[in-house]
Amino acid sequence: MRRSYRFRLYPTKIQVRDLLVMLDSHRHLYNQCLATRSLAWKDYRLGINSIPLSSWFKTERNHNHWFAALNFSSAQATMRRLDKAFIAFFDRCKKRARRKGYPRFKGQDRFNSIEYPLHGDGIKLKDKTPKLYIQNIGLIRIKQHRKIQGTIKTVRVLREADQWYAVFSCDLGDVVVPKNTKPAVGIDMGLKSFLTTSDGEHVANPRFFKEAMPELRRAGRSLARKSKGSKHRHEAKRRLQRIHVRVRNQRGDFTHKLSKTIADRYGLVAVESLKIRNMLQNHRLARSISDAAWRQWLEQVRYKCEQTGAEFVEVDPRNTSQLCSRCGEKVPKELEERWHKCPHCGLVLDRDENAARNILLRARCSPHLVRAAARLARTEPANANEVLQFECNHVQAATPSFEKPPA
Repeated sequence: MRRSYRFRLYPTKIQVRDLLVMLDSHRHLYNQCLATRSLAWKDYRLGINSIPLSSWFKTERNHNHWFAALNFSSAQATMRRLDKAFIAFFDRCKKRARRKGYPRFKGQDRFNSIEYPLHGDGIKLKDKTPKLYIQNIGLIRIKQHRKIQGTIKTVRVLREADQWYAVFSCDLGDVVVPKNTKPAVGIDMGLKSFLTTSDGEHVANPRFFKEAMPELRRAGRSLARKSKGSKHRHEAKRRLQRIHVRVRNQRGDFTHKLSKTIADRYGLVAVESLKIRNMLQNHRLARSISDAAWRQWLEQVRYKCEQTGAEFVEVDPRNTSQLCSRCGEKVPKELEERWHKCPHCGLVLDRDENAARNILLRARCSPHLVRAAARLARTEPANANEVLQFECNHVQAATPSFEKPPA
């Protein structure tokens, strides 16, 4: 199992200058390798990868003092990074994607990280003092807020706006995860509420980007008024970047804490298999969907469930809001209708909670069992619930007995 740790770096002004020089040298290496590969194919129809480029770099650094100051393993990682860009480009071509995305030359604001493929070769975390050693940079103060577990494999130095970070990728080995016997839950994602569980719990949607929109507009207009290439424009750009970084950090903090809570509380987590890229084609809801960060949260829940031994299941999202979670009959409703009112069995329930219960049923029960229980529910709804509860392991919240609401 692999796990990453990210710590904030606090370099001095001289170290920041040296880090920027090193980052720019890696960027020039990336662009020069891209130009070489493009010309080789254009003139000679010759496809080359990082292996011959590594030999070229070994001789090039003898008379290029900028390249000579780079760690060789780190430079090879930059060239392999270009390999990955071409592999992704060829995969998109095979899949006939609408946008092929040929690898592009990197500007100063588009190259923000340096990878060291081996801890101890050009970079090393000191044990006794909270400092990180980087070749040709020196010792940089690091905020190590938690203990690193496992063996450090790779280290990445990352720049975000005017802040620097170190990302450690560690190998934890074969981790034995105990069997999880906690209850199950179905989760319905939404925009009004970030999520609704089959237990009836609602988590509000924080909408961090929407709250920051006035500040982002002012920073964007300030940037547009500055002359290109001026010092004031550079400062305005950094100010705008810091706002975006703050919004992303707020969103990441929210999703990490919520996903940790869900993974620790339940033994089975059932969600909808959403095609979020297709949902973003709705231009009226695209900004709200992106602000909610559903995909980010789902990926975090997935790997945290693996760590806790919980089961993560994605189900077909079709008609989860339209079907009644008690009798199984279809009750059509528009998007603005927020309550589920079944005319067949009399169930009145929040629309999202009804969908969450249907999601949990689909995750734990076979389709023919759900259909059989739905037929039985038309005459004996209590017996139908007993059948589903007996067949679906530890699903108490999915099929509770509801009393018919008063007329």
